[in-house]
Amino acid sequence: MATFISHSPAETEKLGETWGREAQPGWVIGLSGDLGAGKTQLVKGLARGLGATERVHSPTFALVNEYLTGRLPLFHLDLYRLETQEQIHAAGLEEFLRTRGVTVVEWIEKMAAAQVPAPRFRRVNIETVSETERRIIYDDSGA
Repeated sequence: MATFISHSPAETEKLGETWGREAQPGWVIGLSGDLGAGKTQLVKGLARGLGATERVHSPTFALVNEYLTGRLPLFHLDLYRLETQEQIHAAGLEEFLRTRGVTVVEWIEKMAAAQVPAPRFRRVNIETVSETERRIIYDDSGA
């Protein structure tokens, strides 16, 4: 388990950018954290690290945003508005966990106890420490 302290949205994006440069096909990143904690900021950096040129924004109302211009496709899911496992299944979101790209799932705790079938799964929790400071704790599992 690793911890990164971010002192600004730019630092959070920079961490995501580093992860994007390291990303491999099939990666799944599960994000937890309060509203406004910086989950989408992290994804903006991830997209930049993958070389995506599209504007990144929260998929809260769309459920999924796809960014296809980088070296790997990026699928950004947001489960905030879904209440049950049945709703997640009915929305067809589980298919994004088995792609050759990179999938980021905001509110991962809503997805079947986060038993994600991925070659590499990174569980990330973003804690708000102060108005500008975030504690980002992450742990990798999988091959």
